[in-house]
Amino acid sequence: IDALRLNGHLSRADLARATALTKQAVSNIIEELENDGLVASLAAVRKGRGQPSTPYRLVPEGAFAIGLQIDRHVTRTIAVDLIGAVLIRKEVNLPGGGPEEGVDAILALIDETRRELVTTAPEFNDRLVGLGVAMPGPFGIDSATDDPWMMAAWQSFPLLERLSEGTGLDVRLQNDAAAAATAEKMVGAAHGIDHAVCVYLGYGLGAGLILNGELYRGGHGNAGEIGMILSRARVGADDARAPIEHRISIASLCKGLDIDPADPDLYRRIDAAAGSKDRRVMDWIAGAAHELRATIQLLETIFDPQTIILCGGMPPVLANLLIDALHPLLPSIAERRQRSTPRLQLG
Repeated sequence: IDALRLNGHLSRADLARATALTKQAVSNIIEELENDGLVASLAAVRKGRGQPSTPYRLVPEGAFAIGLQIDRHVTRTIAVDLIGAVLIRKEVNLPGGGPEEGVDAILALIDETRRELVTTAPEFNDRLVGLGVAMPGPFGIDSATDDPWMMAAWQSFPLLERLSEGTGLDVRLQNDAAAAATAEKMVGAAHGIDHAVCVYLGYGLGAGLILNGELYRGGHGNAGEIGMILSRARVGADDARAPIEHRISIASLCKGLDIDPADPDLYRRIDAAAGSKDRRVMDWIAGAAHELRATIQLLETIFDPQTIILCGGMPPVLANLLIDALHPLLPSIAERRQRSTPRLQLG
C-alpha cells in the first residue's frame, strides 16, 4: 500500500521490485486487496517487447481513518482517505476540568466529524478502519507528574479505553511528533525519503524519527523526546539546566508574550506579533534558534538523515522567521556538496 501511495500506480512486477517480495506473494496480496476494494487495476500498458503489464492504484474511498490531536487546551480531528487526502478538519477548545470533562468534548467532536463525513462519503462508516490519537509525550516516565509542562493528568487517564468504548473503533496512540513524522512520510516533505527527522515544535518540542523508511518508536514509545534534553546553563538564568522545550516551544513564546495558551485567538495573536517582528518574538527566535541549531547538529550526527524537517503548530510567519534564524547551520557530517535534499526544510 505504501509503495502504491508513493508511486501512484505500479504493476505486479514493479511492486515485487519495490517491496523485495516474490512475484507470487505480490500477486496473492494484490488479489486480496482488490477483493477488499482497496486497489483497482488500470488499463494494461505495453513497455517494449513482451506481454503488456497491468498497473494497479489505490482506491481512495477504499478505507478511511480519523486522526485526533489532543493538546493542552485544544483538540483537533481530521478524516483522511486511503491515499492520505484530508477530507475534513475540525477543532474545539478543551474545557478546563481535565480529562474527565475533556474526553466528553473529544467524543462529541469525533461524532460530529463522523456525521459530517457520511454526508459526503456514504461508505465512510463501513470503511472506517480506526482512530489514531496524537498527544504530547513522553509516556510512562516517573518524573511526569513533577513537570507542569507535561500532560500528566491525561497520561494517567484511561484515554484509549474511553475512546474505544465511546466510538467502537480500534484506537492507537502516538506522541505528536511521531504522528507528524508519519504524516510527513505519507504526504509531506518526507514523502519518498527513507531517512528523516521531523522536529515538531508545538506547545512542547519533540522529534519523529523515520529510519529505513519506517517510524522508529523506541523501547517505550518515547524515541525522539528531544524537548527533554537539558539545556546549557546561562549566566544569571533561573532555569539553568532546564529541558530545552522550556525555551523552544509555543508555551515558552506565550510566556514571553504574556499570552494565555488557552486563548482561542492564540495563533492569530502570535501571527500578528511575528508579522510585526515584535521585539519579544525576535528575542524568543534568537534564543530558540541558538538552542535548536545545536540540537539539529546533534540529530544529524546521531542519525545521519537525508533531511531534517521543521514542522508543528507554528503560524507560517513564525516558522519562516525561525528557519531563517537557524542558518547558517552548524558544521556537521550532513555537509556534502552533492545533496538531493536540503539539510533543513519546513514541513
